[in-house]
Amino acid sequence: MTVASADPLITGYHRFRADHWPAAKAEYEALAAEGQRPHTLVVACSDSRADPALIFDAAPGQLFVVRNVANLVPPYEPDGNLHGVSAALEFGVKVLGVSRIVVMGHAHCGGVHAMRTGAPEAVRDFVAPWIAQGMPVVRRVAEAVAPEAVEQACEEAVVRLSIDNLRTFPWIAEREAAGTLSLTGLHFGIAEGLLRALNGPGAFEPLG
Repeated sequence: MTVASADPLITGYHRFRADHWPAAKAEYEALAAEGQRPHTLVVACSDSRADPALIFDAAPGQLFVVRNVANLVPPYEPDGNLHGVSAALEFGVKVLGVSRIVVMGHAHCGGVHAMRTGAPEAVRDFVAPWIAQGMPVVRRVAEAVAPEAVEQACEEAVVRLSIDNLRTFPWIAEREAAGTLSLTGLHFGIAEGLLRALNGPGAFEPLG
């Protein structure tokens, strides 16, 4: 008999064990025995409304997901300091051998908004310096578009920035040039459930 819990995480776990686990047990056992072989590395925002596994309807083992504030990829800096995103990229590309890297931004991104307006005083230790890397491009874009288009244009600009920064990693640039690794920029509209893809250097276009 399952004891009811007021904790939403435990309640969700009970649903997983009752509704999902029986059918997925063999799949998880195979993943445990054989290891993971994801085809795609996703860099996404930590925002709770934009879950890559849910949006792509991905099964366990298919996506290697890196999430942070505003889906930022910093430039290549092998300086011995702590670089969580870069470490995940190195592992995903050089060890797991993913064939695709996706950067997925989203609508109503608080991190991108803070790049335009400044980080709140309460998050000066880590958030402020983290989002500072996107401020120049975001503020430049904000000055060039109509007020009603600023939010989305800035979110798209951060995706472009992250794609550009991916190419500063030599082992990413080499694989992209060789055709063994592709880079994709996406933007997710939360209210519409719509994904739009970056079309080369041009605009983001809705996916069919």
